Amino acid sequence: MGEIRYFNRYSQKEEVEEIYGEPYLRWTYDTAMGRLGLWLVAKRVLFSRWYGWRMNRPASAKKIRPFMENYSLDTSEFLEDVSKYSSFNDFFYRKLKPEARPIEGDEDCVSFPADGRHLGITDLSGVDGLYAKGQNFDLSGLLGDAELAARYEGGSAVISRLCPVDYHRYHAPVGGEIVEQRLINGWLFSVSPIALRRSVDYLWENKRVLTIINTERLGQVAFVAIGATLVGSIKMTVNKGITIARGEELGYFAFGGSCVITLFEKGQVKLEADLRSYGSQQTEIYAKVGDLMARQRQQAKSEPRK
Repeated sequence: MGEIRYFNRYSQKEEVEEIYGEPYLRWTYDTAMGRLGLWLVAKRVLFSRWYGWRMNRPASAKKIRPFMENYSLDTSEFLEDVSKYSSFNDFFYRKLKPEARPIEGDEDCVSFPADGRHLGITDLSGVDGLYAKGQNFDLSGLLGDAELAARYEGGSAVISRLCPVDYHRYHAPVGGEIVEQRLINGWLFSVSPIALRRSVDYLWENKRVLTIINTERLGQVAFVAIGATLVGSIKMTVNKGITIARGEELGYFAFGGSCVITLFEKGQVKLEADLRSYGSQQTEIYAKVGDLMARQRQQAKSEPRK
C-alpha cells in the first residue's frame, strides 16, 4: 500500500503522514509471517499490558527528550515542565495549558474531541468503502447493542485517529448529561491507517468504552474510546450521572496510537465543510481539540471554511 495522505486544516494543504513504527506495522499487517505474529502476540491484552508496564517504569523517562526532538513537540503547550515527568507514560498522557486548546464556537457547535486525523461520515447508512473499498461501518458491532445502533442509522459520525505523537487526552465534543458508560472488551489491534486499510473491523473488535451523552440541542450523542496495540488502558476521568461541558476532559489513553468515534442521530448536525468534502474522498483531515467539527443542523452554515 502507498503513502498515507491527509488534509491539514491549519496549513490548508494535503500532507503525507509520518507513521510511528511504520516498518513494523507494514511487516505485521502486510506479510503472512507478520499476520501470524499479530494473531499469536500483538493483538493480545497481555502484550499491551507488558509494554505499558515498561512505559510506566522510571527508566522509560530517558525516552522522553529524544521523542520530543524527533517529532518537534511544542513544549510551551505543556502544563508542566518536562523534568516533572517520572516515566514515558507520565509524559505521554500529559496535560496541556487550557489556552493551548481553546473551545471554538457557541452552544450550537460541536468540537473535535481529540487531536488527530479525522474522517467525516455524513450518512452512516450510505458508507461505500471505509479506509478501503468494500469496507462498511458496523454500528451494531461498534456499540455492542443492535437496539442502540438503530438510533444512529442514517446519522453522522467522525472517526478521530490519534497517533503516538499526538496529545492523548480526549474531551467532550458536546455538553450534556452522561447517561450511560460501559466497557466492551475485545482485542487490541493497531488502528493505524495501515491496519485499517487491511480491516476496518478492528474498530469494533478492539476493547472500547462507550459513553452516551444526552444534550438539550443535539439529541443523544455516542462517544466511543477505542484501545489499540500497546494501549491496554482507556482511562475515563468522568462517570455516568455527571453533567459535562463541551471541551471538558473525558479521559485519556496510555502509550500508543488509539482512536475515538463520535456518533450523531440522523438530522441533528451538519459536519464542517472540509470534513464533508474530504470525507467523501475517504481522506482524513488534521485538526485539534476544541476546533469546530459540526454545528446543529438548523444553524449549520453551508459555506466552506476559510
